[in-house]
Amino acid sequence: MKKKIALLLSALVLAGVILFCLQALLVPKYMVGKHKEGALISEYYDNAGSNDVIFIGDCEVYENFSPITLWENHGITSYIRGSAQQLIWQSYYLMEETFRYETPKVMVFNVLSMKYDTPKSTGSQSQREAYNRMTLDGMRLSSSKWNSIFASMTEEEKKWEAQYSYLFPLLRYHDRWSQLTGDDFKYWFGREQVSDQGYLMQTGVKPLEDEHVERPLVDYSFGETSWYYLDKMVQLCKEKGTQLVLIKAPALSPVWWDQWDAQIREYADQHGLLYINMLDSQEEIGIDWNTDTYDAGLHLNVYGAEKASVWFGKILAENCGVPDRRNDEAIAAAWTEKAASYHNQKRSLENETN
Repeated sequence: MKKKIALLLSALVLAGVILFCLQALLVPKYMVGKHKEGALISEYYDNAGSNDVIFIGDCEVYENFSPITLWENHGITSYIRGSAQQLIWQSYYLMEETFRYETPKVMVFNVLSMKYDTPKSTGSQSQREAYNRMTLDGMRLSSSKWNSIFASMTEEEKKWEAQYSYLFPLLRYHDRWSQLTGDDFKYWFGREQVSDQGYLMQTGVKPLEDEHVERPLVDYSFGETSWYYLDKMVQLCKEKGTQLVLIKAPALSPVWWDQWDAQIREYADQHGLLYINMLDSQEEIGIDWNTDTYDAGLHLNVYGAEKASVWFGKILAENCGVPDRRNDEAIAAAWTEKAASYHNQKRSLENETN
């Protein structure tokens, strides 16, 4: 009897190892090409624990701010927990999860996702399964991940196999054999860092040529779901003793309507929050849309992100009391190494684009 039990347990362990190895091989790696942002969420865990500032949000944070620049100019330690098309409920649960690993002095939330109130169909521009995957697959298993999964699923995903495939990605990617490349084998059991503290560097330059024009909306009111999760962010940060700062990053598209801006300003005033619309300070920041964007004004390139970070770092230091850590030898040594990697990557990308 004992021998049978031992054989059964051995078989179960072997099956588990095989399934783990298959899953590690078949899931997308996001190491090269256009979709490196898919690797951002999982990279946080190796850099958690000593950040005074955490940025939360979509591409308007992970492409528009440089933590290394914040460090070099202000001694601020920070990390960007950004992902493609990150929606506000995902931002909330990432914020909740972050407090499991550290308690920063400031949480910075980019408010663009207030425009999206509910999960849409998988064909919607505002949300597709691919965007959900880029946020949820990289999260470690926790109640925060589980709750984010259920808040994020589109109608097409509300089947048991879709739900559990976020916990066990092999259920989703089991038939990806024909798409495997050499990179899947290269990064089978280990991956490189594609970001610098969550910042995804771009060195290309594509000037703004025409003003971004969008059709006016019928209704500019933010939805109940968006306000619900913003309220939860406020309460969570209050409980943890962390200052919540709301920002609108300097990006020209999607258009940030004056009516949206007014709602956020009123909310911030009511709740005693600092809200900064960086679009109002473009001249002071020094942004030049001829040289500081790589995609005609949708996002900043590294030159624009460094300008934005120098400017915003001063606010974090002077208005939020974020300390300068450059006199701490241990912290300074670690960040000197991070900065060297950043500048090496910057030179390498500049050589590729020039």
